[in-house]
Amino acid sequence: MPNNMPSSVIFGCEGTTLSRFEKDFFKNVNPLGFILFARNVETPEQLKSLTASLRETVGREDAPVLIDQEGGRVQRLKPPYWKTYPAQKVFGDLYAKNPAAACEAAHLNARLIGRDLKALGIDVDCLPLLDVPVAGAHDVIGDRAFSTDVQAVCDLGMSVCEGLLDEGVMPIIKHIPGHGRSSCDSHLDLPKVTEGRAELEKTDFYPFKHLASAPWAMTAHLLYSSIDSEHPASLSARVIEEVIRGFIGFKGFLICDDLSMKALKGDFASLSRQALDAGCDAVLHCNGKQEEMKAVADGIRPLSSESSERLQRSFSMREKSENKMPFVETQEAVDRIAALLSEAE
Repeated sequence: MPNNMPSSVIFGCEGTTLSRFEKDFFKNVNPLGFILFARNVETPEQLKSLTASLRETVGREDAPVLIDQEGGRVQRLKPPYWKTYPAQKVFGDLYAKNPAAACEAAHLNARLIGRDLKALGIDVDCLPLLDVPVAGAHDVIGDRAFSTDVQAVCDLGMSVCEGLLDEGVMPIIKHIPGHGRSSCDSHLDLPKVTEGRAELEKTDFYPFKHLASAPWAMTAHLLYSSIDSEHPASLSARVIEEVIRGFIGFKGFLICDDLSMKALKGDFASLSRQALDAGCDAVLHCNGKQEEMKAVADGIRPLSSESSERLQRSFSMREKSENKMPFVETQEAVDRIAALLSEAE
């Protein structure tokens, strides 16, 4: 890391090129990294130029650039320039019939996603979801989740992490410690989970414990009333220390979900401080709105030495994993995935 330690924030931007405000603001604030959305995407060449411009503003070629490229209904990159990818549930359905085939398909699919991203200068994907949905939960997770079978979530999540890392892209396990019981959409309101900790440890928390060696994780904006009845997980020192770092044993780089989601109440400077004080390594602000970003900037601080060490470990993990597996031709992988998924039909 350079001597000028980056700030503990990941910002979005408004459009397909950077405005003068954004260039100056990012240069001044020096965010750790950036996140892209469909509003930022036109063509491959435009996107490569944008990712290069973002890194240029902070003077760091290794500044992480994130995206949500899950497959299914959450895909920021779409045809005609990019393939359509299946939702995670497709692999979960196959797992119920043939676990080995499902894991192979999920791994190859993640490699293809990673290959798309790496070619554009995007090096972090907010994938996989390790949330375990329960009956009656809100559809905000729905088919974005692999399965209601905890072991399927563990195995498929591992396959996706390994597939992305094979292509040099950082995976983010989310939404730690579990969003599967969400009673409402956390983009709009704060979901409350009332189940006791013993039950949560057997289901919701378990896949995250299984993948605790993952390099990055993203928190859930959920209130776990049996653990901390006052603070959403993203702002809860108790949830982060006792559950995420404690029971789950996650030692990687922890970011909170988007601060601009309506599940969180309060001004952005205060929310940023609360998330960092609770134990998040960095905060995430996605919508690119100038006034909100300025307020977030008032509440952040440089990455701590501990957070910087976690970040460096994640970079090392990615570097060691890239190209470890034999290269697979893209069309060969596409055909193999189609053949494997045909078993689930």
